Amino acid sequence: MQNFSENSSLTHLDSSGEARMVDVSAKQTTVRIAVAAGQVRMLPETLAAIQAGNAPKGDVLATARLAGIMAAKQTSQLIPLCHPLPLQKVEVHIVPDSQLPGYQIQAEVKTKAETGVEMEALTAVSVAALTLYDMAKALEKSMQIEAIRLVSKTGGKSGDYRAI
Repeated sequence: MQNFSENSSLTHLDSSGEARMVDVSAKQTTVRIAVAAGQVRMLPETLAAIQAGNAPKGDVLATARLAGIMAAKQTSQLIPLCHPLPLQKVEVHIVPDSQLPGYQIQAEVKTKAETGVEMEALTAVSVAALTLYDMAKALEKSMQIEAIRLVSKTGGKSGDYRAI
C-alpha cells in the first residue's frame, strides 16, 4: 500500500490515503471574505416574464436569493470535507442582463475563522442559480447555468486572490 504522508500537498488524505477533514485548529483566526459569481442564460421572453413577475411559481428572484443564503449556511452538510463555519455575512445579488440574456448572480460571504469561505460563496451562487431554474422552468426548460467561479477571496495564509 502506498504511503500518502510522503506528499504533504494532499492535505485531505491521511497517511493511508483515506479522506479526512483538515485540522485547522492551529491556524490564525482572521476575517475572510469570498465572492463567487455565475449566470443563468435564457430566452429574452423568459427574462421579460420573470422581470414582469409573470412566472407561474411566484417571485423567482426573491426565492432564488433566499435559497442562496440558506445554502451558504448549509455548505458543510453538502460538501463532505468542508468545515462548519460561523458566517457573519451572506449577500446574494441577482441582476438581469439583457445582453446575456438572463441573470448574473453574485454572492459575498464573510466569516472570522481559521479557514476560508470560498465553498460557501460558490454554493450560494450554485443553489441560487438552480432555484432560479426551478422557479422558471415552466417558462423555459432550455435555460443554462454557466460560469460559476470564484471571483475573489481575502484573508488567510494563502493570501488574497482576484480572478483576472
